[in-house]
Amino acid sequence: MRTVTLMADWDPKPDFKLGFKDIDGKLTYLGSKVWRNPRIEIVEKKIPVPGPTEVLIEVKACGICGSDVHMRQADKEGYIFYPGLTAFPCTLGHEFSGQLVEAGKNAINKRTGKLYAAGEAVCSEEMVWCAQCKPCCDGFPNHCEQLQEIGFSIDGAYAKYIKMDARYLWSLEGLRQVYGEEKMWHLGSLVEPTSVAYNAVIERGGGIRAGEHVVILGGGPIGAAACAVLRKSGATSVILSEPSAARRKMALSMGATDAINPFEENVAEAVLEITKGMGANLILEATGLPSVVWRDVERIIWEGKAVNTTVVIVARADDKIPLTGEVLQVRRAQVVGSQGHSGHGTFPNVISCMASGMDVSPMITKKIGLDQVEENLIMLQKDRDEVKITLTDFE
Repeated sequence: MRTVTLMADWDPKPDFKLGFKDIDGKLTYLGSKVWRNPRIEIVEKKIPVPGPTEVLIEVKACGICGSDVHMRQADKEGYIFYPGLTAFPCTLGHEFSGQLVEAGKNAINKRTGKLYAAGEAVCSEEMVWCAQCKPCCDGFPNHCEQLQEIGFSIDGAYAKYIKMDARYLWSLEGLRQVYGEEKMWHLGSLVEPTSVAYNAVIERGGGIRAGEHVVILGGGPIGAAACAVLRKSGATSVILSEPSAARRKMALSMGATDAINPFEENVAEAVLEITKGMGANLILEATGLPSVVWRDVERIIWEGKAVNTTVVIVARADDKIPLTGEVLQVRRAQVVGSQGHSGHGTFPNVISCMASGMDVSPMITKKIGLDQVEENLIMLQKDRDEVKITLTDFE
């Protein structure tokens, strides 16, 4: 089968030191410090054979993530932009849905409590957690000490088939009757990024009380999905800051109540005006440019009437935040980090939200085939009008 595989050269920067979980020449948790000269190749690979607890899935839809873009994107010295866990060569793709083709003899379907059968519609978590280390056993699988990630360190879903352990799968059958089969696949490929947003604003951010105000900085897929989740949760104002007109329009159709162009308006002033001086109870940083947006974040907290504001950092970025401790202390605010999407009932909750009407499919603005992946990865480095480009042709 044909796969979209990312190649890169292991060439650590002078200040890089191998971490205790890194594998010299193969895997690192600090990708932007190590990997140079990223490039895409179409590589023929064998169709994987599932083990006793695994299943083989025919991929029906797989979205391009900003992480994929940043793994292909290089800085002036040739180092990849993506700062996290990576091992190359690796078939990219982790936001996918598909139809089960073959199941191992011990592959359990969480929907039925029985063995998986061919034909089941599924999506998958991207984080492959071990279930044995202390973070996993403490209930924090997103911080597994033996973490692998599909499409980052192990082969992903930019291919016609992928095998996954059944523990990471979630049924999409609840979407079939509501949306029909084709749209079910599209929504299924959006469960993973929507779960990243859900984990950020509900699990890590603590959620909101109905009637509160929230601010989303960045209208990419995670920011847009957060708009839908928070509106579904009862936010009175879901205020998005995003320079792209196309992304602002899309987010307004998904739950944002107000959309600000930060190139034309002062974000903090606009938020305070919209909320009549209340500010925000929750702020999501989804731009990947915290040093750029932080002045607005602190002004919203400092001048708004809301106390206990939580700022959630969800975008991955090798960037420093110019934090003023006095703002957090006086306004009883906090900053938390959010990684991943696993655990806490997040995937099934997102699927249930979709089944009850939370349609995030407007995020998909373009559909492509395998041969068009690289050109779109390069295009997305600069063009912010497309939101979610999705593979639907795997031949």
